[in-house]
Amino acid sequence: MDLMELFFISLGAAVVVYYGVKLLLFSRMLFPNLFFPLSKTFFTSMGEWAVVTGASEGIGREYAFALAEQGMNVIIMSRTKVTLDQVAKEIVEKTGQRVKVIVTDFTQEHIFSEIEDQLKDLNIGVLVNNVGMLPSFIPCKFLNSAELNQTITKVINCNVKTMAKMCKIILPGMENRGKGVIVNISSGVACIPFPMYTLYTASKVFVERFSLGLQAEYKDKGIIIQAVAPFGVSTRMASYQQTNLVTLSPEDFVKSSLQYLRAGDKTHGSIYHIVLGWLLQVIPPKVLYAESMQQSLQDYVKTRVAQRPSITAATKSVGNGRNERVI
Repeated sequence: MDLMELFFISLGAAVVVYYGVKLLLFSRMLFPNLFFPLSKTFFTSMGEWAVVTGASEGIGREYAFALAEQGMNVIIMSRTKVTLDQVAKEIVEKTGQRVKVIVTDFTQEHIFSEIEDQLKDLNIGVLVNNVGMLPSFIPCKFLNSAELNQTITKVINCNVKTMAKMCKIILPGMENRGKGVIVNISSGVACIPFPMYTLYTASKVFVERFSLGLQAEYKDKGIIIQAVAPFGVSTRMASYQQTNLVTLSPEDFVKSSLQYLRAGDKTHGSIYHIVLGWLLQVIPPKVLYAESMQQSLQDYVKTRVAQRPSITAATKSVGNGRNERVI
């Protein structure tokens, strides 16, 4: 056997081993309860209280319910008091746990000193940074965004600054106790540069990178910090798309994502979304970034809005008519 033949045999064996390991790791994702089990007392062992931002509806609301059902008291935060009060009432009636409501608008400046005062001295074991803002449901190029200066500030405040500030407020207590869980909600589309939603996806890249770096810093302190990057979830931000294998209900997504809490520093939260993430990354960039593809995406969403009056009504009701979606 000559040297060249030995080289190609070794290369082939290495490729087989590499993809064999990847297949084995993927198979674990099919059975999260088996490979990443959580005890019945896992969440309550982290602390007495859970904090969920953007908890008035959608994914945040379901995280609040799920954590209360695990025996935690919950602090729910959003900008709509009426809705928060209703959610609090439902959680108390369903679970019997205590609920604290904090009304705040995360798109605004100078709100965190008051939040810190209200959270002082609480034994907070879980933080879910869920609140997020989609500048416009209808995709558009960056310079075509309505009221661009204000939009930039609001997106950074809501999607970037809030997550970092909430970690700054709550993480010290977790570090002192040597335990805690922080879940930061990113987005599946942030796994690649995504034109027409550039500002939104870029802000979600920050969520992911910040989470991964923070986990590296505090993993040895007994703290789990995970970025969760969902694709389709039927919420107001996604115009309540019909649920299917790919587009999950908020309840099903949260139930699934919690099963992957020990699956790594980043997860898409659902086996179907994990597969979507892989598929999206193999699309040739020239196809995805082509002008014709961007125009097709915009036309498709506009058509959907025109065909579904409920989408139009929901869009107009948020952000003073500027198509903003804050969840």
